[in-house]
Amino acid sequence: MRTEGGTPEVPALHRESPRLTITEVSNPLILPFKKMRSDYCGLISRKHLDQTVEICGWVHRRRDHGGVIFIDLRDREGLVQVVCDPDSPETFKVAEKLRNEFVIRVSGLVRHRPEGTVNPNLVSGDVELLAKVIEILNPSLTPPFQMDEDALSEMVRLEYRYLDLRRPEMQKNMRLRYKAAMTVRNFLDRHGFIDVETPMLTKSTPEGARDYLVPSRVNPGQFFALPQSPQLFKQLLMIAGFDRYYQITRCFRDEDLRADRQPEFTQIDIETSFLTEKEITALMEEMIRHLFKEALGVELPNPFPRLSFAEAMSKYGSDKPDLRVPLTLTELTDLMKSVEFKVFRGAAEMRGGRVAALRVPGGGSLTRKEIDDYTTFVAIYGARGLAYIKVNEIAKGVEGLQSPILKFLPEPIVREILSRSGAKDGDLIFFGADEEKVVSESLGALRAKVGHERGFAEKGWKPLWVVDFPMFEWDAEEGRWVALHHPFTSPAHGHEDYLETDPGKALSRAYDMVLNGWEIGGGSVRIHRQEVQSKVFRALNIGPEEAREKFGFLLDALQYGAPPHGGIAFGLDRLVTLMAGAESIRDVIAFPKTQRAQCLLTHAPSGVDEKQLRELHIRLRQAETAKA
Repeated sequence: MRTEGGTPEVPALHRESPRLTITEVSNPLILPFKKMRSDYCGLISRKHLDQTVEICGWVHRRRDHGGVIFIDLRDREGLVQVVCDPDSPETFKVAEKLRNEFVIRVSGLVRHRPEGTVNPNLVSGDVELLAKVIEILNPSLTPPFQMDEDALSEMVRLEYRYLDLRRPEMQKNMRLRYKAAMTVRNFLDRHGFIDVETPMLTKSTPEGARDYLVPSRVNPGQFFALPQSPQLFKQLLMIAGFDRYYQITRCFRDEDLRADRQPEFTQIDIETSFLTEKEITALMEEMIRHLFKEALGVELPNPFPRLSFAEAMSKYGSDKPDLRVPLTLTELTDLMKSVEFKVFRGAAEMRGGRVAALRVPGGGSLTRKEIDDYTTFVAIYGARGLAYIKVNEIAKGVEGLQSPILKFLPEPIVREILSRSGAKDGDLIFFGADEEKVVSESLGALRAKVGHERGFAEKGWKPLWVVDFPMFEWDAEEGRWVALHHPFTSPAHGHEDYLETDPGKALSRAYDMVLNGWEIGGGSVRIHRQEVQSKVFRALNIGPEEAREKFGFLLDALQYGAPPHGGIAFGLDRLVTLMAGAESIRDVIAFPKTQRAQCLLTHAPSGVDEKQLRELHIRLRQAETAKA
């Protein structure tokens, strides 16, 4: 039933009707509760001394100390100790029935804890609540785990996520997420940004990851796509003159999962007009500094350091380097073109090949098994081996070194390797030789792994900007250039001509924010002229008809006075994961999916009945196979 204004009308039977309680029924002499709750459990403190309070929560633990029952009562704010004295027989009788995770309501007197029992780790640690009335609001089955248990199976946690979320660690993470989102919203609001919602059902434009498709019942055989990002819509909002837009929104990508990936994730999406990339990055840097200050009390550097993409790949083997690890790669490609060792020379002479080294201070103590384990590790990134040299006594020259590859390298080359890498006695030098991408990725990952495992990583926060990205990368499988970021990124000043003459040389006006080895945000100045956008599509081997079919609405809009604009998107899940010190983004998402993109709580995805499929004009291929 609804009123004229559309607000649901409350049925008369449910309007503030008095509620009988267990205690009221069993003993009508006990005074009823003044209210359902006057305070949070975890906020009861010395300021409540000698006051009667009403609290609600879950029984964290019940302890029977020979005549006196103690209850640790928990809510989202923390714990308070409730004391049940036999002098209140009705209350004590109820307390005897309590078990872990029962939901109860308690009315009682706040008093000092006895001397020697104060808990300085709790807000309520100086006081306890002497229970006068206890009401069981709802009993509980024995939970599959304790709420303060640490060694928990993630599968069990996800299956019972509503219980897992009760754990103090998860409560803390989710509240940090809320605080981060509100801090960002307030910052953007103060700087003139407007929150605008964009569609969840949109057009499939498969230029990036795979789309999640949604069949249309009223348009048979046609599909919506869930958005991988609001990219095109936020550009259209700039063309529409909103000037500064933001949205904290859900995005969807049907891709293989890792610890920092989910099929659905949350993005802090931002776009602005009439700002250069330096102005955009300065504003966003200020926002992240403000966020860390407000949410964690942490002062991030001002300004953030900047690295070009080329320098990041050369020194760190990664476009998201963890600057807490001081180790760097040493370039040897030019040096190895003159050696007879085929593994090194072949890579050095290969088009797009690279030979590089990673010096590990004190690495000479690594055992053969440890080196073999690192060799197995780099194989994940396509490396076919991991050559090494142990530096035992550098003063002895080659005689002071230990390695299976020394016999293939001339002594002058060895001396130059030692000089370039800065090797010292007791060090170990790892080598990578292959295609540039394989060498950079494998040694870059090895650098981070060794850095953390062997204690080289510094503590704290190391943000940076990575800039001057290439516009494109070559996809050997498809035999064409593909956009490194997305096809709406503007080429760098003076690089527009490369779009048609040599796309591999074109740099972009893109920028990524990196924090402790994680990319937390990425953006760019966008293309705002239709003729430049068309050049990019041609460089990507997207013909006029395909461009019109996929992006015709954008190409049309660019011809109606599109302003210069750019923006960025931050991964809220990744950002909060770092801030919380969590191991996976699943620890900061209320109801995440597994690495197989499944929800263990609701058992999604699941099958649907034949009627739904017929309405959507869909027939399952596996069903046909089963009939055959």
